[in-house]
Parts: sequence; C-alpha cells; structure tokens
Amino acid sequence: MKTVSEHIRSRLLDPLARLRQTEWSDEFEQYMRNRLIMGSFRYGLLGAPGKPQYDRVSYARRCLDSYEKTGNLECLVDAANLCLVEFVEGRHPTKHFRSDDDGDHAEVV
Repeated sequence: MKTVSEHIRSRLLDPLARLRQTEWSDEFEQYMRNRLIMGSFRYGLLGAPGKPQYDRVSYARRCLDSYEKTGNLECLVDAANLCLVEFVEGRHPTKHFRSDDDGDHAEVV
C-alpha cells in the first residue's frame, strides 16, 4: 500500500515526466545549438565579456516576419536564438524576470 506522499508523488511526477518527453522538440533544439555554435565563431561566445551589443529584438521580429512570408523554419530557429542571446546578454535598463498570467495568449486561428 502506498503512503499518502507516495500517492501524491505518483499523481504529480508521473504526468510531469511524460510532459517533459512530449512538450519539447529535440530537432528544434539541435538546430538552435548548431547555429549557436557556428555563431560563436562569428560573434563570440555566449555571455563573453566585451562583446558588441546588437539590436537582437528588432532582428528577431524581422525573422518572424520573414517566416510568415516564406515559411522557412530557419527563421524561427534564428528568432529563438536571438531571444536566447538577448536573455543572457541583453542590457535592457529594466531587465528582469517576473512570471505572471496577464490573460494575453495566442488566439486560435
């Protein structure tokens, strides 16, 4: 017989383990990593001090616009990487992370 904590754990952790397997794209991540590795030769290592600052947010928007026009998945990978690098290296004057649900979500099309 399971203890109460074992029962709760199985109800919570089993679904989480399944979700960790399904709610991700290894292929997308591999494309991101490949491009980040190649980008390190051009732009420098992620988080390295003294790197030039780029307007990554505007460029990420252009990548998304390009994806909408062309359907080229490379644009999504580039936009994601730009967001990742901005997350690590960004110098926004009020840069912070606060998780909240403002009720603004993607809409069904």
